[in-house]
Amino acid sequence: MPHRPLARALTALVAFLTAAVGALAVPGLAQAAAPIHYVALGDSYSSGVGAGPYDLSTCLRSQKSYAPLWAAANDVASFRFPACGGAVTADVLNNQLGSLSATTTMVTITIGGNDAGFADVMTDCRFGSTSTCTNAVNAAKAFATGTLPARLDRTYAAIRERAPNARLIVLGYPRLFETRYCGLLAMSTYKRTILNEAADVLASVTADRAAAAGATFADTRPTFAGHGVCGAQPWIRDVTGVIEAYHPNADGYRYGYLPALNAVTG
Repeated sequence: MPHRPLARALTALVAFLTAAVGALAVPGLAQAAAPIHYVALGDSYSSGVGAGPYDLSTCLRSQKSYAPLWAAANDVASFRFPACGGAVTADVLNNQLGSLSATTTMVTITIGGNDAGFADVMTDCRFGSTSTCTNAVNAAKAFATGTLPARLDRTYAAIRERAPNARLIVLGYPRLFETRYCGLLAMSTYKRTILNEAADVLASVTADRAAAAGATFADTRPTFAGHGVCGAQPWIRDVTGVIEAYHPNADGYRYGYLPALNAVTG
């Protein structure tokens, strides 16, 4: 029968193709995921100020911050953590980029709040008059929209240059307050409202510049909603600690920041 060799050849080809397609479909036979080399840059909202306990450096790094929590949960191949409390964009450029290299595959960062005068604004609003608070907030918003974009652009570009193969994830800052009544000693509803509005401006600017740099923006405002100062279960510290004031507590990093990062990393 002259057609048997051809039939056998076609049968063998079909079997080979079926096996090949099946191998691609079976997770156990798929290629192993590439190793993650993660570097966490940024300011106090990345170093973990508010969560404690801290390392022996002056940067107030905590293992309860979102970055070490994510690294531990994802079995990374390497993790470097140069984020430092009080950092501005210049500090990232001058002191933190040495942790990056061509082998880095993921970078996270929170930055810009200190450039815009976060600490001074919070002090003016907590202890100053309404007009003092309003002026400080307006000045910070003007800085965020006028001067900060160029600083963020330089920072993101420098990260790209030092870590060309890394995914860059920029995390934003949460709104710090709930605006319901919470006692005579609390900041007024008006002050808390305009501070939240300033946080929205900063988030908008940061998201815009992150997108321009080809980075991913992780918005933390939704995950912190209902858990600001004056909330029933606050994840933001009030003025109970001078250094830690208006930073997330351990729950804020675990249940606010970490889910926001997980949402964009999958």
